[in-house]
Amino acid sequence: MKYTKYITSAAGLLGLGAILTACSPAPTMKTGYDYAIPETQAMQDDDFSNPGFIWVQIGEDQWSTVDGEAGKSCASCHGDDATAFLKGKSTSYPKFNAADGKLRALQHQINFERTERMKAKAWKWESDEMLGMAAFIKNQSKGMPLNVSIKGEAAPFFDKGKEFYMQRRGGLDMSCKNCHIDYPGVKIRANVLTSGLPNGFPTYRLKWQKVGSLHRRFRGCNKNVRATPYKQGSDEYTNLELYLTHRANGVAVETPAVRN
Repeated sequence: MKYTKYITSAAGLLGLGAILTACSPAPTMKTGYDYAIPETQAMQDDDFSNPGFIWVQIGEDQWSTVDGEAGKSCASCHGDDATAFLKGKSTSYPKFNAADGKLRALQHQINFERTERMKAKAWKWESDEMLGMAAFIKNQSKGMPLNVSIKGEAAPFFDKGKEFYMQRRGGLDMSCKNCHIDYPGVKIRANVLTSGLPNGFPTYRLKWQKVGSLHRRFRGCNKNVRATPYKQGSDEYTNLELYLTHRANGVAVETPAVRN
């Protein structure tokens, strides 16, 4: 039995438990691509039609751009063949960094390389330069499975991310789990709830008309349940990113994905 009822309010979402108990279990975890309409899938599949590749090109251009007091570019240390160096690198982020004892998302690592190696200014989280470089780096691992570790020093960060994911918050008293574990495939107004996987970020959203980060999406979700959002790059969102990515381990990278 497949449940196809539209959810038109938060109360409707929270009241579906009894109805769905008698229905079949939630579908096997899928990516946002699987829930997209054919036209959106086709846009993502064609690199020439996929608008996210504008940002991939920005990142590719930045790879060889000299910046900062050290007079270096990314290529100065890592070589001109970015694909050879970067293939598989992004699949393990976020990861624990022993030097500062913190969890780093890919964007944190990019800014570390800029400020410490290049002696250049850090990029803002949602700047075209940062989104472009993150999209370019992740695109070099397109098709490869996510593979983050939650062992050892990373474990406490994973636990905090899981706690955040399961915690009800905001005026609607809802958690991430309520949508993305309990009801993937169900519609809430005109939108189809997905499993909420991070494998396509930075993602081009038709709603945004540009590429945006996973942490921007976190902020949007927090606002939707009337909770106070955290800043992009915050410890809270980085921990949440680790939990989500580990939950998606084995799912292929799609960056830059296209979503509604």
